[in-house]
Amino acid sequence: MDNSDIKTSVPGKSRLLSLDALRGFDMLWIAGGGALISVLAKLTGAGWLETLSVQMSHVPWEGFHFYDLIFPLFMFIAGIAIPLSVKSALAGNVPRIKLFLKALRRMIILILLGILYNGVFQDGFENARYASVLGQIGVAYFITSVIIIYSGTFKTSLYWLAGVLLGVSIVQLFVPVPGIGAGVFTPEGCMNGYLDRMFLPGRLAYGNGIYDALGWLSIVSAVGITLMGTIAGRILQDVTFTEYRKTGILAGIGIVLILLGVSLSPFYPIIKVCWTTTYNFLAGGISFLLIALFYLVIDVWHFQKWSFFFRVIGMNSIFIYLLTRIVPVGTITGFFIGWIIKPAGSLGELVSILGVIAGEWLLLYFMYRKKIFIKV
Repeated sequence: MDNSDIKTSVPGKSRLLSLDALRGFDMLWIAGGGALISVLAKLTGAGWLETLSVQMSHVPWEGFHFYDLIFPLFMFIAGIAIPLSVKSALAGNVPRIKLFLKALRRMIILILLGILYNGVFQDGFENARYASVLGQIGVAYFITSVIIIYSGTFKTSLYWLAGVLLGVSIVQLFVPVPGIGAGVFTPEGCMNGYLDRMFLPGRLAYGNGIYDALGWLSIVSAVGITLMGTIAGRILQDVTFTEYRKTGILAGIGIVLILLGVSLSPFYPIIKVCWTTTYNFLAGGISFLLIALFYLVIDVWHFQKWSFFFRVIGMNSIFIYLLTRIVPVGTITGFFIGWIIKPAGSLGELVSILGVIAGEWLLLYFMYRKKIFIKV
């Protein structure tokens, strides 16, 4: 979700550069950063790079890798922006119904873009996959926005967050799947898959049609991580807190959530494709720690120059996400740097990946300089 059109500032402060930087940091791994780590690990054989390389892929089922953080972190960041933008809009006397309709429009556009991303025009509408990353972002963003627009208080956000997390936990742990039972966390036995098989239209993308990682119950869980982001956003906009206290609160919440997720995982496993509540706790906790770190370094200590690389990516996040899917960037950059790649021998793959990242960034930099920000 690209929030570059949203006012993400706190009272008395300019735009929170840490949000754009963290969003760009998140998107970098999709835009070639993960592939770069894998290539470096293969070329050097360095143990620490091989360890990092393992983290650049999704866990097949139970467990957690760094790559499993990218999606929830993206939604967490979108959540941070919601209370900041809503407060700014309401202070400017923007009617709530206008904010509601804007969120609704975003949801519809993101759902349609998600179907496009899934290749409906390439593969045809017959047996198309309708569940998508962008669609899930759109629905969760809409629900969270409506909660903030119409109920606004910090306590209300906490109640909704607790309700979502508790509700998903009860459904996954205690509601039996017919013929299998309750609390069975296998592809066939998980409640997510049963609901997807019963009610999700179109093709299910995982487990040979057994489940879809972006199905109905996962969308509800995703509202949870987005609401966590709104909690972080409210902390950042609270004028009664000092900057260091905000950092400490964000970091403290992050540590508590991580410990909670890990401690519950022996009987309530951390599974991304089922988006279990323990996965929400772990991913949300890491997200709180990351925003605390980025906010402290960039917006409090004002060490900002290093973050420009990430901010350029973060200001056009939805564009780069779609670009890497639709446009053969590697073929295009290879057309211009093939004369370097071919004689590079074993280093050719490394040069190719670096060329892709450089080409994408230069395009985004051009858009940044021209103030072209793709908004939804």
